[in-house]
Amino acid sequence: MIPSGFYAQNIEVLGYDDLQHRPAFKLAMQEVNGRWYLYMAHLWHRGWSILDVTDPTAPELCTYVPGPENSWTIQIQVADGKMIAGLERIAPGWGGIDGQPFAEGFLIFDVSEPTKPREIGQFQTGSTGTHRNFYDGGNFVHAAAGAPGMTGKIYRIVDIADPAEPREVGRFALPEQAGGATAGLKFSLHGPAHIEGDRAYLPYGDGGGIILDVSDLSQPRMISQLAFRGITATQGIHTFLPLSRRKIAFINDEAIRENGDENLNMAGIIDVSNESQPRLISLFPLPEPPPESGLKNFYEKGGRFGPHNHHHPNHQACLEERDDIAYLTYFSAGLRVYDIRDPRTPKEIAYFIPADPKTRIGIKPSKLVAQTEDVLVDRRGCIYITDKNQGIYILKLKNLKP
Repeated sequence: MIPSGFYAQNIEVLGYDDLQHRPAFKLAMQEVNGRWYLYMAHLWHRGWSILDVTDPTAPELCTYVPGPENSWTIQIQVADGKMIAGLERIAPGWGGIDGQPFAEGFLIFDVSEPTKPREIGQFQTGSTGTHRNFYDGGNFVHAAAGAPGMTGKIYRIVDIADPAEPREVGRFALPEQAGGATAGLKFSLHGPAHIEGDRAYLPYGDGGGIILDVSDLSQPRMISQLAFRGITATQGIHTFLPLSRRKIAFINDEAIRENGDENLNMAGIIDVSNESQPRLISLFPLPEPPPESGLKNFYEKGGRFGPHNHHHPNHQACLEERDDIAYLTYFSAGLRVYDIRDPRTPKEIAYFIPADPKTRIGIKPSKLVAQTEDVLVDRRGCIYITDKNQGIYILKLKNLKP
């Protein structure tokens, strides 16, 4: 049953699944023999689930795969019949047990049988594990990974041609990471390191948005760095996602602290037509609460308010890939959809704000309100969003052509 009490503009709700009370976090998908499978990583539970969404109005939970204890299993990628499942030490305050063992790196699963994942390998970082990785098929995983002696996550390129023996073939880090972050700044690759041809686009915290030449995977070379040091919110740059045909890119930080207790968050568009000198050319308009909500602004609602995740097509035929619309999750402001045909004046054209959950499942946010986390859009136009304390919503734009 679809929870009542949501707010929506130009979006309809197709379906909902409570996922057996295991809220999903990051999302991936594959289409096999005419059936559509949504792969979900979990935040409060250690493992991954698979949902058959062939009929988006009646999703069917197929499989839950338990993961290792005391480990984040929140990141996932699926392509080429493989599932790359991130493993990471749980950040303080998020439900981990300090001093106890944790799994790290990433697992490689064979998902050629879509509902029967079979573990075939593991890469280990020797450190804190991996956060948001990039895999679009083939032999290479582009990992946001810890590394011995380094502060934060760095970029590590891993060859998985032999999944039983994955091996690093190249890496990139900022100089500050060898000596530790300074002056309260956070130098860490959040990921994913989005790959377009022989270029990698890296969202690097207070290191900003970095473009690398990866024509030689063994020696990634910096082309440019657009830094926002100390200006963006606590996380620094969270996403740097190119739209290669138009030579622009999305860039945003991430709201981390609740109730707006940090610098104003930033989400905008970068001109990368001159890749050696990328330029910020616009910002997305700040979401406003629906008049019927009674809120003056989303900070009044509680929880986190600010940008988080864009829809990432990742070169997958099953996913929507268009460059006139942006889908961006905004925590307490739900999902926001923008017309970006004019990249200098993006306009909001639709939104969906889930009803606040009735039951607490995880330890955050401190006030139990809806917190929209990830978004994925399939080729059929079905939109999937996740929330910290409830199930997955399946949405669709209403006959809207920007």
